[in-house]
This record gives sequence, C-alpha cells and structure tokens, in this order.
Amino acid sequence: MKKVHLLTYGCQMNQLDSELVLGALASEDYKPTESVQDADLVLLNTCSVREHAEDKVYSALGTLKRLKRKRPELVIGVVGCMAQMDREAILSKAPHVDLVLGPGQIDHLPAFVRQVLGGENGRRKVLATEQKEVRFARNIRARPDPNQAFVEVIRGCDVHCTFCVVPMTRGPEYSRRPEDVLAEVQALADDGVREVTLLGQTVDHYGKDFRNGYGLGELLRDVASIDGIVRVRFITSHPRYLDDRILAAISDTPKVCPYLHMPLQSGSDAVLARMKRKYDMARYRDRVARARETIPGVSIASDFIVGFPGETAEDFEASVRAILEFRFSNSFIFKYSPRPGTAAVEFPDDVPPEEKKRRNQVLLAVTNRVREEEHRSMLGSLVDVLVEGISKRDPAKYMGRTRTNHIVCFDGQPELVGQEVSVKLASATTLTLFGERTKAEATDIVRG
Repeated sequence: MKKVHLLTYGCQMNQLDSELVLGALASEDYKPTESVQDADLVLLNTCSVREHAEDKVYSALGTLKRLKRKRPELVIGVVGCMAQMDREAILSKAPHVDLVLGPGQIDHLPAFVRQVLGGENGRRKVLATEQKEVRFARNIRARPDPNQAFVEVIRGCDVHCTFCVVPMTRGPEYSRRPEDVLAEVQALADDGVREVTLLGQTVDHYGKDFRNGYGLGELLRDVASIDGIVRVRFITSHPRYLDDRILAAISDTPKVCPYLHMPLQSGSDAVLARMKRKYDMARYRDRVARARETIPGVSIASDFIVGFPGETAEDFEASVRAILEFRFSNSFIFKYSPRPGTAAVEFPDDVPPEEKKRRNQVLLAVTNRVREEEHRSMLGSLVDVLVEGISKRDPAKYMGRTRTNHIVCFDGQPELVGQEVSVKLASATTLTLFGERTKAEATDIVRG
C-alpha cells in the first residue's frame, strides 16, 4: 500500500476538501501517513485568502525540495485555492513540484497522479486548474474524527468582496440538492457521527438557485430530524442573507446549536462600502438584535480586517466600538494584504505595515477582554459538552465544546468521547473554560 502525507492550510472548506482528497486516493490504495519521510506522495492543500498562508506553503515547499533531492521518486503536489491562483508560478518558483491542481479538479486527483508517474523517464508535470463543478460524493470514512463531520451544502461565492479571491478560486455559487445532503448525513449518522457542520462560503445563501423557497432554515430542520445526530452547526453566515427563517430554525430545533459565525469585517460604513460587503452597520445591528431576540443565549463570532485601503484612525476606532457593542464570543482578526486578481489590489495600500500590526494587536486585546468577561460570567453554571477527545494543551484532561462553541476542559475517560456530559464551570482563561463533570439533571443545564 502506498502512503500519502497531506498538509492542509486554511478554512473548514479546505479541511473538507482534504477529506475528499483522501477518499479519492483510497481507491488507489493510498494510506495516510503522519510522517513525510515515509510518504510516496506529499500534497499541500492550500489557501490563497491571505499572503501569510501562501508564505507558509512556499516555506514548506522549500523544506520538501531538500527531501526530493534525497528521494527523487517522491511525488509532490500543490492543490486548492493557491494552486488555482498561482498556477504556473508555483512550478516556476518550486520546480520540484510535480502536480498543481485547482479545487475544481480534486475529483480527478488519482488520474493526475497516474499521469505524473506515467510520463517520459517515469515522470511528467501536470497543471490542471480548469474550473469544474466538483462532485459532492465522498468516502464518508475518510475523515479525521469518528464523531464529527463537515458536510458541504453550497460551493462558490457570488458576493465578490473587493478583498477576496474565493469567487476566482472556487467559482460561482451552486447549492447541493437537499436529498443528497440528507443522504450523506444519514450515512454519516449510520457510521457513528454525532455532530455535523454544514459548510459554505455563504452558507445562509443556500437554496437561492432552487427558486422554490427551500433554504438553509428548512435544511437545518431536516438534518436535525435524522436519528443519531445530536448537534447541527453551520458556517459561514453572510450578514446580508441571514433571514428570520434561519433564526427560527435555530430557536425551534434543539439539535441546532445557538451559534453564529457572522463576519462583520469592519465597524465603518465607509470601509464596508469599499469592501463591497453589501450591508452597513444598521443592517448588521438589526441582524444581531434579531438573532438575540429570537435565540436567547445565542453566541455570535465575527471576523475583522484591519488596515484595509483607506481605513482611517476613526474607521478603525469604529471596529473597536463594534466589538464592545456586539460582545462577540470570538473575533478573528486579520491584517489586510493585497491579493492579486481582486478589485482592492488596485487601491492604494496606504496603511503602513507597523500601523496594521498595531491595529491588529489592539483588536485582539479588545476581543480577549470581552471574551474573558464572558467566561467569568459563566463560572458556576452547568453546561452540556460534547466530548471531542484529549486536550492538546493538557494531555491529562479531556476537552469538548458547548452548544455555543465554547471550549471546555475537564477530567474524563476515553469512553466519554462522542458523548454529551454535564460540566460545572469552575475557572477560565481567555481561550478555555475548565470544570468538573456532574450528574445534574438535564433541566439544570444551561443552554450553552
């Protein structure tokens, strides 16, 4: 049996694509390996959303160049969004790469690997970045977690924010038929999965191409009706498309977790307009208020970009005020970097790097302060935790997540993995809550 070493960069969509890659390669008798030294095939599944992610890929390719000198028979491939954007540039900068494959071609990966191995003198280069509609079919057992799974329900993006490469790397939006989604979730449940996360770049736009009124709200209810599934999540929500039917489905369906990841990106209307986010602060404020009115205890997370072209000191302060106003459970902060092919690359990149760094640190500090205050307010309460496994930070403890996506560590045993347990919260850090298991009745457990 041949061995493949797969490195994944980027978002949950990339993580799911890696599962599709491993499932496809399983048909060619490839087995995953954690050791790059043992691999016959090394694949880097890449992200192109930020420059830092691309830098990490080229750094990894530099390390692999030395390995290729020692083992010239090793096949090295770059797949995913960066492969779609950089194409021939990858082969030029890293000539030891054998295969460059866009996300629209991952279904055909085994055939392309055979092409690499079947060339003259036993090797040929393959570049395949034509945009194609990816089949959603997958090997459900090619997943890293036996109890949790991602399920892609909509691919691509039609929003065309000025900073974002996703419409170019993943193409236009198209929704997966609900009967196919439900069949996959049923198969996952039959295989032991307890929690599913429905994925899409704009997941709350699911169903817009059906034109029959069936959307994400209806899909959430149908997925939650499948026996064996105890939790349903979804990401990422666009503020423009988060409608009352989705909020009602979360409120009315106990299995659907009361958690929204709804990126704001900036607290300034002027910056939002230059980003072409297609909403303003009034619209975002309305959606947050409506969510909290409809779903008591809902947890909302966000994304922010600092240093976007033209962002003034007052624009940045508006983002600080937004975090304090909305009390996000978490905010992911990114420094703007120009991405080739986007509209914003034509804008003057006029915020100095040091100022971007400073603003990044300020927003992180505000985010951490808000999160610490929220964690302190939760101490002493009982929460329902789905156990994921041993804590990476403390191997003596187990960890899991609440329905509101808070990380909790506690003393546990291997047989608890995949089960829901009640934990009384006793202490907290910025990132993690700590507690002790309890046998409290379910009626004593807060929805969190």
